[in-house]
Amino acid sequence: MSIKYKLHILGFILIAYFLSGCKKLVEVDSPVTSITSVDVFNSDATAIAVLTGLYNQLSNENFPAPSVSCFSLYGGLSADEFTLYSGVSTPSLIAYYTNTLSVETGGDEFWNDIYPSIYICNSAIEGLNSSASLTPAVKQQLLGEALFMRGMFYFYLVNLYGDVPLVTGTSFVTNAALPRSPASQVYDSIVADLKGAQTLLSTNYVDGGVINTTNERVRPNKWAAAALLARTYLYIDSFASAETQATSVINNSALYSLDTLNGVFLANSTEAIWQLQPVNTGLTNTLDAYYFIIPSTGPDPYTWQVYLNTSLLDSFETGDQRKMNWIDSVVVNGTAYYYPYKYKINEINAPVTEYLMMLRLGEQYLIRAEARAQQGNLSGAVADLNTIRARAGLSGTTAVSLADLVSAIMHERQVELFTELGQRWLDLKRTNTINAVMSKITPQKGGGTWNTNQQLYPLPIGDIQKDPNLIQNLGY
Repeated sequence: MSIKYKLHILGFILIAYFLSGCKKLVEVDSPVTSITSVDVFNSDATAIAVLTGLYNQLSNENFPAPSVSCFSLYGGLSADEFTLYSGVSTPSLIAYYTNTLSVETGGDEFWNDIYPSIYICNSAIEGLNSSASLTPAVKQQLLGEALFMRGMFYFYLVNLYGDVPLVTGTSFVTNAALPRSPASQVYDSIVADLKGAQTLLSTNYVDGGVINTTNERVRPNKWAAAALLARTYLYIDSFASAETQATSVINNSALYSLDTLNGVFLANSTEAIWQLQPVNTGLTNTLDAYYFIIPSTGPDPYTWQVYLNTSLLDSFETGDQRKMNWIDSVVVNGTAYYYPYKYKINEINAPVTEYLMMLRLGEQYLIRAEARAQQGNLSGAVADLNTIRARAGLSGTTAVSLADLVSAIMHERQVELFTELGQRWLDLKRTNTINAVMSKITPQKGGGTWNTNQQLYPLPIGDIQKDPNLIQNLGY
């Protein structure tokens, strides 16, 4: 059997597995076509395809089916970034937007999408560790990628749902009865996975064979692990560690530098730490561009369902070049609809020039600024903050005190990272400012009174019914 044929077969297996994502992780046994098959990890090509399948799945997600790669939409709806077009009737989108999620209307979609991917990571980790036939360099890189991806998946799970079952194996008997682990324990696992990934992943970017160096930044490397570690440490208030990890990325000037505003989101930009390569045949470069760029006819109930909230638009300072370069608008019947314009290619079958950004250098500067401020290094924090502001054409911050500086950094995160994988929604939660902000925003979105329980999404009712140790989040 040729390698090409094996890849076609494995591709079919992976597609079939992913399409069965409606099966809950805690209630299914190993599928007949499971990637835990020993044969998969006896060949470099088929082992590589397992991890490649994860990246393809992330890149191939279709709105409005939630996944990590399209959390920009749902996080933006939950927070204060998007306005949902009044003609939209999809119950789940309305519930995300009005902060009225329930077990009937949605919120569990990310859970249902992510856990099957974690299962594949666990299968890969077990299979790679037990394989004696892979090329050592291939085995090392793939093991690092599997640990990195598992860490990333759990990062989003714990931030969306709080305490979650910590599944690190493939035994369906064990998984079917797991309780929720404390968030602190989940974060410990994330840190362990990312530190393990750091020691295994290449310092360069590798091609599809995971050995040769490439200019394509679409497979995670050591610096991607450091970048996600920096973010994770920031979220758990380990500020010295967050600074150390962010600094390691920032100082790697041979690979990374701040790009121009219109260059940031291009494929393999100097700011890109990790991107997803488009795999949607016959569609656009990125789904963000396709669904967020509103045509001249304006928003509609079916495809172009969201536009930017005035709360975000009003947050930009006068002269901020990001508002001029990263936001555009259409006027329909005298009404202006503003939309994200970070990704600019929304034509069908256009040449591929943009990749979806998963991790970038601009965030690392803001992570380090916040970490430095929290450690009392205000001058260092100001320097990092002003680096980002200068690129946007703004003067240096006027913040002097710690409180004012932290507030300025959070404001900068709002206007720098808007509509990027739900960063705003997660920032509001981790900084405990969500109640103050959403108590004002939710009524404006038609959601009535903000309920603090809505900052965590509901768990799938089916999983709770089948696992007696699984407890629903408060308020659902």
